[in-house]
Amino acid sequence: MNRSPFFVAFLLCACLGLKTLRAQDSGALINALVRKGILSNQEAEDIRAELLRESAVVPSVVYGGAKSTHRLSVGGRLQLQYSHLDMDTAGTALDPAATNHVFLRRVYLTLKAGLGGDWGTVLTYDFAAAGYDDAFIEWKPSPDFFFNFGLRKVNVAYEERASSGNIRAIERSSLTRYFVESNNGRRLGAAGYRIGAFVEGKVGSTGLFYNVAITNPERSESFSLGSSSGDASNNRAAYWGGIGMTGKNGSLAWTTGIGAGRLPDQGGSGTANLGRGSDLSIYSAYVDVTSDRFTFLGEYLQGDVERGTPAGSDAKPRGYFLQPSVFVTESIEVVLRYSSLNTDGRGVTLADVIRSSPTGGVMNRSEEWYAGANLYLRGNDLKYQLGVTSAKTRETTAGAPAEAEALGVRSQLQVQF
Repeated sequence: MNRSPFFVAFLLCACLGLKTLRAQDSGALINALVRKGILSNQEAEDIRAELLRESAVVPSVVYGGAKSTHRLSVGGRLQLQYSHLDMDTAGTALDPAATNHVFLRRVYLTLKAGLGGDWGTVLTYDFAAAGYDDAFIEWKPSPDFFFNFGLRKVNVAYEERASSGNIRAIERSSLTRYFVESNNGRRLGAAGYRIGAFVEGKVGSTGLFYNVAITNPERSESFSLGSSSGDASNNRAAYWGGIGMTGKNGSLAWTTGIGAGRLPDQGGSGTANLGRGSDLSIYSAYVDVTSDRFTFLGEYLQGDVERGTPAGSDAKPRGYFLQPSVFVTESIEVVLRYSSLNTDGRGVTLADVIRSSPTGGVMNRSEEWYAGANLYLRGNDLKYQLGVTSAKTRETTAGAPAEAEALGVRSQLQVQF
């Protein structure tokens, strides 16, 4: 159904005016606007962030270590997760124990401060990982153009860049984990958190957006890495860029784009080879579509790893995931995802790509099926998720027939404010 510009403007103003209501009420309305295609997922996240900032504004100047601070907000996210994953192996002598555990997945505390003159800062500490998340200074000279300086995620790998509070399948896909999580000699560590300078912008009302960044080449996920002055393994800058388009047509809303990153000295096989002249590149293409109660997210990732296999040859790992979801009621959503990865001889274990999974040996390919349901009690501010995971690795890098499979259930309770 088509919406007039005045109707859309009214709804957006209503969302922004909800700062006087309870946060859980605004979250439910924003989710409804996303399902009807009036807001994209990214616009919804921006409005939630704005509501959080506005609801926490101190109605007077904040005096402390910085006299210029005129706005200070506090936010948080708690994710309590349970995983039960059993493993079956064929063609190997491995007999790994099952995973059966409750743990804190994320415990975020976020501080946001406005310093006047379009300057601000964001600091997030994760108590569960005893490390930080975002830690950057922002300069926003216009609503459609801004700079970040410090630690944040690069825009390459769309699923990774999305908020952890809005993951429909509890955990990100096995494909994303292989390309993004820290380099362990198999995984690439080719996106995610970096320290550097980031620029993002939009081109008027065309729907076109872009991003570029210059950062350290290595992934920064601990205090020691983030505070390091560098060495021979990471003293050359990495370069990132992306371009995309977003648009709406009635209840249909979409975002699509491409991105790439060039990481000098981050290739090779095994972590001991970092900084020895082998480079790493990553390429991504994605689409994110919402229509009424239905959403679809898909992404293709490919890497180019110089001397990336144990045999010393170049590797071009590649793969994709497809994730449809639909709201069967106003508060219950069902999700299905399929993910496929070919490491091109570099190797992968189930523990590399499935969080909490036993290892199962080094093989060449992986695939993952996930089916689950989400109960939105107060939108993303209070939700419960339950899902079944079936993942498999096969074909060892030596060519011998072998297979490992992990099957189990995962659930998560999330609260954020």
